[in-house]
Amino acid sequence: MSSSRRHHLKSLMLQVAAHWLHEEAKELTATKEAYVAERCPSLDLSGDQAALMEVCKKLHQALDRIDEERYDAEAKVAKTNQEIENLKMKVTELAGVKKPALKKVRMSADAMLKALLGSKHMVNMDLRANLKQVKKEVKEEAVEAVGDWRKNIEDKADRKKMFEFS
Repeated sequence: MSSSRRHHLKSLMLQVAAHWLHEEAKELTATKEAYVAERCPSLDLSGDQAALMEVCKKLHQALDRIDEERYDAEAKVAKTNQEIENLKMKVTELAGVKKPALKKVRMSADAMLKALLGSKHMVNMDLRANLKQVKKEVKEEAVEAVGDWRKNIEDKADRKKMFEFS
C-alpha cells in the first residue's frame, strides 16, 4: 500500500471518529436535558406567597434527603477504602517484606555484651586470653596422649618379639 493511500485512509478514519464523538456529545447533552426535565419540573412561580413558601419547603426537604444520601455514599466509600488498605497490609504481611542483605560487622565480645545487656551493665571479659589458656592445656594433654600411644605400640612390639623367639 502506498503512503498516499495509507494517509488518505487514516484521514478518513479520523473524520469518522470525529463525527462519532460529535454525535456522542449531542446524545449526552440530550440525555442530561431529559433527566433534568424528568427530575426537576419547571417551577410555577405565579401565585401567592404561601405557595412559594411551600415550594421552598419542598426544595429544602429534597436537598436534605440528597445530602443524607451523599453522606451515606461517602461513608460507604470511606469504609471500602479502609478495607482496601487493610487488605493491602495483609497482602504485604503474607508476602513478607524483603529484608536487605546483612552486612558483616566486626565487633568485639565486650561490644556485643554491651549491646545485649545495655549500657548499665559493665562486663569486661577477655575471651581471647581464656581461649589461649584452653589451647595450651589441650596441647599438653595431646603430648601426653601421644606418649601413651607410643608406649602402647612399643609394649605390643615387645610382646610380639617374645612370641617370635619361642
